[in-house]
Amino acid sequence: MPLIPGAEPYQHEGGPVGALVLHGFCGSPVSVRPWAERLAAEGLTVSLPRLPGHGTTWQEMNKTGWEDWYGEVCRAFDALRETCETVFVMGLSMGGTLALRLAEDRGEQVAGLVLVNPAVHTERKDRFLLPLIYRIVPAFPGVTNDIAKPGQDEGGYDKLPLRAAHSLNYGLWPAVRSDIGKVSQPVLLLHSAADHLVEPSNSAWILAHVPAVDIEEVVLPDSFHVATLDYDAATIEERSLDFVRRLAPAARP
Repeated sequence: MPLIPGAEPYQHEGGPVGALVLHGFCGSPVSVRPWAERLAAEGLTVSLPRLPGHGTTWQEMNKTGWEDWYGEVCRAFDALRETCETVFVMGLSMGGTLALRLAEDRGEQVAGLVLVNPAVHTERKDRFLLPLIYRIVPAFPGVTNDIAKPGQDEGGYDKLPLRAAHSLNYGLWPAVRSDIGKVSQPVLLLHSAADHLVEPSNSAWILAHVPAVDIEEVVLPDSFHVATLDYDAATIEERSLDFVRRLAPAARP
């Protein structure tokens, strides 16, 4: 299956501190590759996987579910742990959701989380129809490229595959919410002041329910949902590096 240009996975072998970087739902590695490359340039070992069903066609994505996406996350995480002393997990949107799930499951193996506009629910009214309609209608119009900065493209789909969306809404999100009390790792949560896809109530819910003592919130004033390609991308990169270096001295230059 041909890939969307730039949607291939990215790997970089650096020092003993690793970063697993995860893209979002219907997106691709394109959306977070500059973030991953900046971490690599600063000496981290970096893994940016392409989640199953992403970066190809929305029809292919409809053949996958959250267990497939999470399985790839676990595989990439375990591979990083084979060569790194310390591993951080970072994600955009659903990538942040999967990072939370990994933290819930793996405990102290995860050194810390960097979440950018993470999602654990939706306020869309049509969510109530999803359990029925996904069996009849394959897709809705797409929800990608919510970016304030002109000329950016996250390499996503122009359709929202509903079978995959059902797995996200009624599989991954409830699992993460039910186990949120297990997230004790340090958390850096960055969210956009204006996000047209993930409502502010998502970050508010996470901040209210994560029991971790070390939690930092950063508001991104000039970006929309795909903030990693937007005006505040440099802030995300710098704050991520500061977070990692504070917690893992081996990452310091």
